[in-house]
Amino acid sequence: MPEEIYRRLAQRLDALPNGFPATESGVELQLLAKLFTPEEAALAASMRLTREPAEAIAARAGVDARTAYRTLKGMVRKGLLRFQRGDGTLLFGLMPFVVGFYEESLARMDEELAALFEAYLQESRGAGIADHEPALQRVLPVEASIPFELEIFPHERASRLLENAKAWGVRDCICRVQQQLIGEGCDYPVENCLVFAPVEGAFDHSEVERAISKEEALRILHQAAEAGLIHSTGNYVSRHYYICNCCTCCCAIMRGVAEFGMPTAVAKADFRAAVDVELCIGCGDCTDRCQFDALSVPDAVCVVDDGRCVGCGVCAATCPTGALRMERRPEGEVPAPPADIKAWGQRRAEARGIPLSEVL
Repeated sequence: MPEEIYRRLAQRLDALPNGFPATESGVELQLLAKLFTPEEAALAASMRLTREPAEAIAARAGVDARTAYRTLKGMVRKGLLRFQRGDGTLLFGLMPFVVGFYEESLARMDEELAALFEAYLQESRGAGIADHEPALQRVLPVEASIPFELEIFPHERASRLLENAKAWGVRDCICRVQQQLIGEGCDYPVENCLVFAPVEGAFDHSEVERAISKEEALRILHQAAEAGLIHSTGNYVSRHYYICNCCTCCCAIMRGVAEFGMPTAVAKADFRAAVDVELCIGCGDCTDRCQFDALSVPDAVCVVDDGRCVGCGVCAATCPTGALRMERRPEGEVPAPPADIKAWGQRRAEARGIPLSEVL
């Protein structure tokens, strides 16, 4: 029966490090049914993170290999799977829910999908995103907020991630699109989710991204910071491919901190806001900029709540007197990010107490 097929797929997705927990209402099954046909769900429920030929997947799923190949190619076009070219064939791999095929559903986002995602997010209190370490994403500080004398590593610099790429694209933020569809949108700009790749022309024929130059990517990054949005990317050191420009009112990950009170939802930057009391005039501009309620002005001088500060630097970048600055946190206060996404997955699986042998 279709429900059982979707249940198997949900269990498979929850066996991934990212997680996809079940709910009492079963709304996650409705969400999957909106995105996957029963035939697609049956194949995906038999897949692994490691990319494989269609024959191997078809054998585990008990379906015809040629039919499976056609179905898998269609799933790639819908943004439901990862793939790469092998020796004369395509290799297909399972994609997690978030960050994964949910973000790739932008072209198909409608009111029904937006409502299903919101229902799942609310019932699961973060869709498994927020309650385990290491976090899926890591905050990148606004570079203009970092004093020039402080060392800032390449993986901490959003501009460096863009400069090292060979292709760039921009797409609408799916979080703000989703919230607009359920009548909960905000006034932040929408087209500023940046993607990049190590090969030229990667986004030239995309139906979702608009291919842009490096200069435009850097300009969008700067404009996002000026608007008060928070830079974030995957919580690992190398091989990044996106920069989100997030808000706590719409972004599912940032909402984990601001709405659901889960500090593990996003990894803080290794920086924190600090105040020069001699320069602070108590104007309160910083409290308007901070999306995490980490700043207050109780006695005409700004006070920073270190526990709530994520180190985004949005406040310091526009302080009119330069009283706010970013400083490096004490050594060891923020765990070092994993080396790459594979190391991230291993650490996350250990934290969740799940084996990876069946899904690798």
